[in-house]
Amino acid sequence: MKITIFLMMIFFQVCFAQTHEGVKVSQVEKMIDQKLSSKWTEKIMMKGYAQFRYNRFAETNDKLTCSSCDKSIGDKQGLFMRRARLVFFGQVNKDVFFYIQPDYASDAGTNQNYLQIRDAYFDYNFSQYSWRVRTGVSKVPFGFVNLQSSSIRAPLDRDDALNSGVPNERDLGVFLMFAPEKIRKRFKELAALKGSGDYGVFSFGVYNGQSLNKKELNNDLHKVVRLTYPYKLESGQFVEASVQAFVGKYVVENLQEYDDRRQAVSLIIYPQPIGFQAEYNIGQGPEYDPSSNTVENKNLQGGYAQLNYQMENKFGRYFPFVRFQEYQGGKKIENGALSRVNEWEIGTEWQPDPAVELTMAYAFSERTTQSSLTNKNDQSGGLLRLQAQFNY
Repeated sequence: MKITIFLMMIFFQVCFAQTHEGVKVSQVEKMIDQKLSSKWTEKIMMKGYAQFRYNRFAETNDKLTCSSCDKSIGDKQGLFMRRARLVFFGQVNKDVFFYIQPDYASDAGTNQNYLQIRDAYFDYNFSQYSWRVRTGVSKVPFGFVNLQSSSIRAPLDRDDALNSGVPNERDLGVFLMFAPEKIRKRFKELAALKGSGDYGVFSFGVYNGQSLNKKELNNDLHKVVRLTYPYKLESGQFVEASVQAFVGKYVVENLQEYDDRRQAVSLIIYPQPIGFQAEYNIGQGPEYDPSSNTVENKNLQGGYAQLNYQMENKFGRYFPFVRFQEYQGGKKIENGALSRVNEWEIGTEWQPDPAVELTMAYAFSERTTQSSLTNKNDQSGGLLRLQAQFNY
């Protein structure tokens, strides 16, 4: 509408301009070109990253796999493109923000590359930017690491315990978020310390619940609520504590509904230079019962603890870490498969250049899975994992 009014004004200036003003058509065209060409570059920005992995060095058991994280772990796997993303985002006007993120990645299980939408949401800001409503495909506000971008997370995969609650971290929903302007700026500041991003101090929402890019299979919407606060101590140290929960009904492949509910706590001490983070959740969800050969509602629990460190020298930025995780429960996205996980991972991220990040980590895992479609698979072993990430 603004462009239309602008063009009409130019038209009338040309038609009714006095002869001595010397208005030329070429001048009018130049003004129109400047008006049209400057707008989209001011509103739309781009960024992205790509990750390439190899997981076969020092592998002690090629039967050890992780279907819910990196599918290139295990026998007959090689170089793997984990992610290749290009984000389009921008402020349409003072109240509306958009964010669209396609992902071109590999699926080691099918040996195919595919393109999918990871994010496609719009934020409407009101009440002096403290309150906003997000509509679309977005991360569900449950868990610090679930919200933390894969581009800045040090461990190569998220923990099983919280990520199994919101597989792929995202879903289609509507979310109300609140954070004072001061804290929204703090969330941006914490990005340099591997923060989780700005999902509000308080957030509440409803979402489909069947996970990202999957058809909704019932008439129930999941509900989620989260409360977090990044506190700055007098020493300058940042500490963030969070509580969060969701509840809903989940439909597994047998088309039956199961309770799907979790509660979690998070404690994050940001690496300045030493950091620590831990999250733990309990709840209930669908889980395969071998004795009855059926999927039943069962209790679940699990979490992780991570110690990390941040340092810089003339060769770049380093982020060594050690993490332990455990989980006992079902994997709803895998038809409620029984899952038992104990894993240690130690490694370091090295950033010699802002556009390049190299990660090396050794993981020792004990994983047990079983479902109505698969026999019990009890595997343990270690492997050295390598990743090259390119930021653009």
